[in-house]
Amino acid sequence: MSVVTYEKPIQHIGLSDWHAKQWQNQQTNDTRRSDAFNVRHESRQLRNETKVKTEWDTYQNNVRLADRVTELDRWKDTLEVCLDRISKEIESLKDEKFSTERELDALGIPLSVVAECISMRDCRQGAELTYDDGDTELKRELCVIEGVKKLLVERCQAAWEKLNKLDQLRFKLNLELNDKTEAVEIDKDQLTLDKNCANISFKADPLRIVKNSIPYETWLEHSRYIKELADNELADTHKLREALFVVRERARNDLRAQRDRADFTLRKRIYETQKARNELEWQQFKMREEMDKLIKEIKTLEDAILAKTDALKLCETRLENRAYRPGFELARDETEAGLKNEVIQLRQTRNELINKINCAKATYNALENQQVIIDTDLENKSHSLMTDVRCLDMRIRLRTGEFAGPATDTDRNIQLTRMEKEIPPT
Repeated sequence: MSVVTYEKPIQHIGLSDWHAKQWQNQQTNDTRRSDAFNVRHESRQLRNETKVKTEWDTYQNNVRLADRVTELDRWKDTLEVCLDRISKEIESLKDEKFSTERELDALGIPLSVVAECISMRDCRQGAELTYDDGDTELKRELCVIEGVKKLLVERCQAAWEKLNKLDQLRFKLNLELNDKTEAVEIDKDQLTLDKNCANISFKADPLRIVKNSIPYETWLEHSRYIKELADNELADTHKLREALFVVRERARNDLRAQRDRADFTLRKRIYETQKARNELEWQQFKMREEMDKLIKEIKTLEDAILAKTDALKLCETRLENRAYRPGFELARDETEAGLKNEVIQLRQTRNELINKINCAKATYNALENQQVIIDTDLENKSHSLMTDVRCLDMRIRLRTGEFAGPATDTDRNIQLTRMEKEIPPT
């Protein structure tokens, strides 16, 4: 079955419509050209503006990166200076701690010497075992040594704790320096990049907030905190080193003053003991001299008694022989009276001499007993004197030992000013 098609008849327009159509087409063409020109102008303006903006943004970010690198370098230099000061302070504090520990070890010498002196003086005998000034000063010196030892131990403990804190701070500073060094390297690498580099590409979500990132203010506060922490620890360490030096010098001065006081007291006690011993030796000499004289006197009295005994025998014999006279010749004449009176006198004299001999012997016994007391006291004083002299000889180690310090004031000034290495040896 065939389809029959009919052609639409061509419509003819008028001349006025044709002119209108031509004008409309011309207007449309002008509009399109104007739009194209505007688009081209705006595109060129947009390209120029975006190019300028991109270049300025890139430049400003480069400047920011350079400023950031400079800031990180400045903080890194500051922390490196702090780290160097911390390291030097640690070494200085170790030296001060070592010197204090040596001072503490050196206290063993005076401690043992003073304890031995006290134990030696406790071995005195008799009345010499007294609580004198020497005993008081020695015990006071022992208390001073114990107090100094306790103070040095506390300072050494504080120095040890401060060294631990400084080690922790040095570890933190090393971490900070490593982090800042790595950050500087990363930022410097970003400065070397440009749009023509081969290792640039699109990244997934570059505008995200990176995990564990912190604001700039927090970072700046943390850096300042580390710097202030280092400065505070350095100041505390400097004060601690000064305290260690001061406590060592004060300990030396206190021990030296107490040592001189104890030595003076011992020398004074030795002088007093020597004086008392010399007095006793003189008393002993006089006592022995008096005893010798008394022995001679007793012998003289005994000889006198023997003489009076012979005279008494003579008188009694005469009286007895005259009793045999015969008759009226047995008269009580003057001779008999004289003989009887002589017998009475001789007997009385003999009794007086015997009493005097007994009194002399009693006196001699008293002198002998006193001589024993003097000998015992003299022996005790000699023992006490020998003990104090041995204590003084033993205490010489306090002056010649390590704890005695410089021998002269010049050596002491050299040591205090630390000029040992600058002064040429003699």
